[in-house]
Amino acid sequence: MSDYEDAEGLRERLTKQGEDTLGKLAEDLMANPLVAGAIQRAFDAREKASSAQEAALGALMLASAGDIERLTRRVRSVSQRLEGIEDGIDRLDERLAATATATGIDARMEAIEAQLAALTKELSALHKALPGAPKPVSSRQERLKVSG
Repeated sequence: MSDYEDAEGLRERLTKQGEDTLGKLAEDLMANPLVAGAIQRAFDAREKASSAQEAALGALMLASAGDIERLTRRVRSVSQRLEGIEDGIDRLDERLAATATATGIDARMEAIEAQLAALTKELSALHKALPGAPKPVSSRQERLKVSG
Protein backbone atom coordinates (compact mmCIF):
# COMPACT_ATOMS: atom_id res chain seq x y z
CA MET A 1 0.00 0.00 0.00
CA SER A 2 1.24 3.43 -0.84
CA ASP A 3 1.16 6.52 1.33
CA TYR A 4 -1.46 8.01 -0.98
CA GLU A 5 -3.88 5.11 -0.43
CA ASP A 6 -3.32 5.31 3.33
CA ALA A 7 -4.07 9.04 3.29
CA GLU A 8 -7.23 8.50 1.26
CA GLY A 9 -8.45 5.79 3.62
CA LEU A 10 -7.70 7.95 6.63
CA ARG A 11 -9.49 10.91 5.10
CA GLU A 12 -12.57 8.79 4.35
CA ARG A 13 -12.66 7.43 7.91
CA LEU A 14 -12.30 10.92 9.40
CA THR A 15 -15.02 12.27 7.11
CA LYS A 16 -17.39 9.44 8.03
CA GLN A 17 -16.63 9.80 11.73
CA GLY A 18 -17.17 13.57 11.55
CA GLU A 19 -20.50 13.13 9.75
CA ASP A 20 -21.62 10.55 12.31
CA THR A 21 -20.63 12.83 15.19
CA LEU A 22 -22.45 15.83 13.69
CA GLY A 23 -25.54 13.70 13.05
CA LYS A 24 -25.57 12.45 16.62
CA LEU A 25 -25.10 16.00 17.95
CA ALA A 26 -28.03 17.24 15.83
CA GLU A 27 -30.22 14.36 17.07
CA ASP A 28 -29.30 15.09 20.68
CA LEU A 29 -30.07 18.79 20.21
CA MET A 30 -33.44 18.07 18.59
CA ALA A 31 -34.27 15.61 21.38
CA ASN A 32 -33.71 18.37 23.93
CA PRO A 33 -37.14 20.00 24.49
CA LEU A 34 -35.58 23.38 25.23
CA VAL A 35 -33.69 23.51 21.92
CA ALA A 36 -36.60 22.05 19.93
CA GLY A 37 -38.96 24.62 21.48
CA ALA A 38 -36.55 27.47 20.69
CA ILE A 39 -36.26 26.34 17.07
CA GLN A 40 -40.05 26.04 16.78
CA ARG A 41 -40.54 29.52 18.26
CA ALA A 42 -37.94 30.93 15.84
CA PHE A 43 -39.80 29.41 12.88
CA ASP A 44 -43.14 30.72 14.20
CA ALA A 45 -41.66 34.20 14.66
CA ARG A 46 -40.28 34.11 11.13
CA GLU A 47 -43.70 33.14 9.76
CA LYS A 48 -45.43 35.91 11.72
CA ALA A 49 -42.87 38.48 10.56
CA SER A 50 -43.39 37.38 6.98
CA SER A 51 -47.18 37.68 7.33
CA ALA A 52 -46.84 41.11 8.96
CA GLN A 53 -44.52 42.25 6.18
CA GLU A 54 -47.00 41.14 3.49
CA ALA A 55 -49.86 42.88 5.32
CA ALA A 56 -47.83 46.10 5.63
CA LEU A 57 -46.88 46.01 1.96
CA GLY A 58 -50.50 45.36 1.04
CA ALA A 59 -51.65 48.31 3.14
CA LEU A 60 -49.13 50.52 1.37
CA MET A 61 -50.31 49.15 -1.99
CA LEU A 62 -46.83 47.75 -2.68
CA ALA A 63 -46.18 44.36 -4.19
CA SER A 64 -44.62 41.72 -1.97
CA ALA A 65 -42.00 39.24 -3.15
CA GLY A 66 -44.75 36.61 -3.40
CA ASP A 67 -46.89 38.91 -5.53
CA ILE A 68 -43.97 39.57 -7.86
CA GLU A 69 -43.19 35.86 -8.06
CA ARG A 70 -46.82 35.04 -8.94
CA LEU A 71 -46.86 37.82 -11.54
CA THR A 72 -43.60 36.56 -13.01
CA ARG A 73 -45.04 33.04 -13.33
CA ARG A 74 -48.18 34.39 -15.00
CA VAL A 75 -46.14 36.48 -17.45
CA ARG A 76 -44.03 33.41 -18.30
CA SER A 77 -47.18 31.38 -18.83
CA VAL A 78 -48.66 34.03 -21.13
CA SER A 79 -45.35 34.29 -22.96
CA GLN A 80 -45.25 30.53 -23.54
CA ARG A 81 -48.85 30.54 -24.77
CA LEU A 82 -48.10 33.45 -27.09
CA GLU A 83 -45.08 31.61 -28.49
CA GLY A 84 -47.32 28.59 -29.13
CA ILE A 85 -49.84 30.78 -30.94
CA GLU A 86 -47.07 32.38 -33.02
CA ASP A 87 -45.75 28.94 -33.95
CA GLY A 88 -49.26 27.85 -34.97
CA ILE A 89 -49.73 30.98 -37.10
CA ASP A 90 -46.36 30.40 -38.76
CA ARG A 91 -47.32 26.80 -39.58
CA LEU A 92 -50.70 27.93 -40.91
CA ASP A 93 -49.05 30.62 -43.03
CA GLU A 94 -46.64 28.05 -44.47
CA ARG A 95 -49.53 25.70 -45.29
CA LEU A 96 -51.52 28.47 -46.95
CA ALA A 97 -48.50 29.55 -48.99
CA ALA A 98 -47.91 25.95 -50.08
CA THR A 99 -51.59 25.50 -50.93
CA ALA A 100 -51.76 28.76 -52.87
CA THR A 101 -48.69 27.81 -54.88
CA ALA A 102 -49.86 24.26 -55.47
CA THR A 103 -53.37 25.17 -56.60
CA GLY A 104 -52.49 28.36 -58.45
CA ILE A 105 -54.92 30.52 -56.46
CA ASP A 106 -53.02 33.69 -57.35
CA ALA A 107 -53.33 33.03 -61.07
CA ARG A 108 -57.02 32.17 -60.72
CA MET A 109 -57.70 35.36 -58.75
CA GLU A 110 -55.96 37.45 -61.42
CA ALA A 111 -58.03 35.76 -64.15
CA ILE A 112 -61.26 36.44 -62.22
CA GLU A 113 -60.29 40.09 -61.74
CA ALA A 114 -59.57 40.41 -65.48
CA GLN A 115 -62.95 38.88 -66.32
CA LEU A 116 -64.72 41.26 -63.91
CA ALA A 117 -62.98 44.23 -65.52
CA ALA A 118 -64.05 43.04 -68.98
CA LEU A 119 -67.65 42.54 -67.82
CA THR A 120 -67.69 46.03 -66.29
CA LYS A 121 -66.56 47.51 -69.60
CA GLU A 122 -69.21 45.57 -71.52
CA LEU A 123 -71.97 46.64 -69.14
CA SER A 124 -70.86 50.24 -69.39
CA ALA A 125 -70.89 50.03 -73.20
CA LEU A 126 -74.37 48.43 -73.20
CA HIS A 127 -75.68 51.12 -70.89
CA LYS A 128 -74.37 53.84 -73.18
CA ALA A 129 -75.85 52.10 -76.24
CA LEU A 130 -79.40 51.97 -74.84
CA PRO A 131 -81.69 54.58 -76.40
CA GLY A 132 -82.87 57.23 -73.94
CA ALA A 133 -80.68 55.99 -71.15
CA PRO A 134 -80.02 58.68 -68.59
CA LYS A 135 -76.49 59.82 -68.30
CA PRO A 136 -74.79 58.34 -65.30
CA VAL A 137 -74.39 60.75 -62.42
CA SER A 138 -71.13 60.93 -60.56
CA SER A 139 -71.34 59.61 -57.00
CA ARG A 140 -70.28 63.08 -55.81
CA GLN A 141 -73.27 64.66 -57.51
CA GLU A 142 -75.90 62.17 -56.40
CA ARG A 143 -78.61 63.51 -54.17
CA LEU A 144 -80.97 61.69 -51.94
CA LYS A 145 -84.62 61.91 -52.82
CA VAL A 146 -86.61 63.19 -49.92
CA SER A 147 -90.26 62.29 -49.69
CA GLY A 148 -92.41 64.82 -48.03
